[in-house]
Amino acid sequence: MAIARRRIDREEGRAALAAWQAAVGQDTVGQESGHEPGPVTPPSRTVLATAVRYSLEELTARAPGNSVEVRVPPFGVTQCVEGPRHTRGTPPNVIECDAATWLAMVTGRLAWSDAVDAGRVAASGLRADLSELLPLFATP
Repeated sequence: MAIARRRIDREEGRAALAAWQAAVGQDTVGQESGHEPGPVTPPSRTVLATAVRYSLEELTARAPGNSVEVRVPPFGVTQCVEGPRHTRGTPPNVIECDAATWLAMVTGRLAWSDAVDAGRVAASGLRADLSELLPLFATP
């Protein structure tokens, strides 16, 4: 199986992930921290797009295949996980979420099961489960 060519430089991707993490702080996404709220500067659209695209490329590198389509609109989409190849129409296994949820899951700030239970991830199909693959970049 051919491995997809990376479009995002690894150092640039890591820097974008670090910038996103710095922007959202050290608290778990979607949970109260118990700390006084401070001003939060959201990451730029460019940083967000780079972090999402880099993490989607990393997912494909770790789980190559074409049986699951992961969508993070409007920033990116990838196909991954070995299995039956989808060729026409809507794929049978689709995962979709917003960028903040995706980055929270790939960095270990939000568990796959918690995101699905909270309705932050739309997952359809028998293979549409990334719990064994996430997080991609766990923070200590």
